Amino acid sequence: MRKPAGFFERLIGLLRGGATHWMREREEQSPRAVYERAISERVRQYKELKEAVAGILFMRNKLEAEVSDRRAELARTHEDIRRAVLRGDDTVGLSLVQHKQLVVGEMERAEREWTALQKEAEEAKGNLLRFREEIRALERERGRTLATLANARARRRLREAFEGLSVDADMQALENVRGYVARMLSEGELERELGVSEGVGERIRALRADAAQEAARQELEALKQELRPRSLAERTLAVAPSSG
Repeated sequence: MRKPAGFFERLIGLLRGGATHWMREREEQSPRAVYERAISERVRQYKELKEAVAGILFMRNKLEAEVSDRRAELARTHEDIRRAVLRGDDTVGLSLVQHKQLVVGEMERAEREWTALQKEAEEAKGNLLRFREEIRALERERGRTLATLANARARRRLREAFEGLSVDADMQALENVRGYVARMLSEGELERELGVSEGVGERIRALRADAAQEAARQELEALKQELRPRSLAERTLAVAPSSG
């Protein structure tokens, strides 16, 4: 049965989790720094690998030169042995044969090591070239990623700018102005219409007043005619019989 984690273990875990979260946020906010750090680390590793490959190539070249020297030494030893045999000098011939055996052993050892280093050097050079290409690919990726991120951030800022634009107040102000202008125009039209109607009404009322005054004048004249005393001639004519 697993023992429950203690307080300090939980605290350390919490701190590690918080540090990881904080680091992730910093990395997301600074992608260029993350790429620069990754590329710098790979460049450092590339230099170390390059130095190691250079050491292998040096040993390979050294062993290749040693093999070449042993082969030349072996050829000279064969020639010396032939001359010793022709002269009948067995002592020198035996010494030369022993020397030849040593040279052959050293040459075979050098050839084995040279062959192994030759293969290792080719693999190391291939790895070095692949590592260098990885650095170049990472640099190209950095350029593409940062360009894409810059475009995304620009589009986001543009979208936020559009979303942050508040046109409601401006549109409300425009509507208020438009309504005010429309009301002013309507009031002006109403005043004009009312002015025309009032002028016509006044003229109509004046005509009716004149007509009423004329009727009253005529009625007054009629009453005056009825109430005015008649003259003597008018009365005489009124009572005299008419001739037959």
